[in-house]
Amino acid sequence: MDIFSKEKRSKIMGRIGGKNTKPEIIVRSLLHKMGYRFRIHKKELPGKPDICLPKYNTVVFVHGCYWHRHKNCKRGCSTPSTNIDFWRKKFRGTVRRDKENQKALRNLGWNVVTVWQCELSDMNQLANKLNQEIKALTD
Repeated sequence: MDIFSKEKRSKIMGRIGGKNTKPEIIVRSLLHKMGYRFRIHKKELPGKPDICLPKYNTVVFVHGCYWHRHKNCKRGCSTPSTNIDFWRKKFRGTVRRDKENQKALRNLGWNVVTVWQCELSDMNQLANKLNQEIKALTD
């Protein structure tokens, strides 16, 4: 049972931001320090990628492990114990939409890199991953 009324819960959930999140800002800062220049939230691209590197024809999505169901991650495995059917449907929809957006972007010729929230715990490793994936995808 939820401790908030439906109206209060709706208001709380509505305030959860979808862009300029702390993980996004961390990844953007890292990319900038690495010398990459980019655009953010390109509306004309499927899924409005968090980061777009036109020079490398690459987009970067910064996904929260919980909301985007990161496999083999402790954050991506939990599901609320109430209203289970609703949450399963919501999570499945998010994962399906992510896959559709990535496929559409690839069909348009874009390379797609996904950074998971849990990867932010080791910035050196994340920097290596980004360098490898951005440069490998464009070679």
